[in-house]
Amino acid sequence: MTTKTLTKDDLVQFTGSENWYRHGLVQDVLFTDGVKHVADAGGAYWLLDEIALAQRYEKRVAGEEFQHWKLAVNLDTHKGVLTCDDGNGNIVFSKRIPFTDFPLSEITLYYVNNTILLPSEY
Repeated sequence: MTTKTLTKDDLVQFTGSENWYRHGLVQDVLFTDGVKHVADAGGAYWLLDEIALAQRYEKRVAGEEFQHWKLAVNLDTHKGVLTCDDGNGNIVFSKRIPFTDFPLSEITLYYVNNTILLPSEY
């Protein structure tokens, strides 16, 4: 098992992106330096997969031009809930995560213009 090194303080350093990375499964989805850091340091490539695959297989999600994704994790039980809303609080997707070792109690990501990014990178 790898040690997760992601902290909330890490995320504030990302205010733009010099690089864009192409998602391996859904080729038209990109992600930023900050999101790559979340995936690397938080062991969360699965989270990027969830967001990218929802673009392809969830019509309500794909129909939203701006998407606000939130992962909430109970660090005691290691269970989580992943939700997507339209930016105005109208939830278009929700999924229970039966187990996760994601190191933060919550994280917010945006999806806009085929790109997953941190709010500070928007």
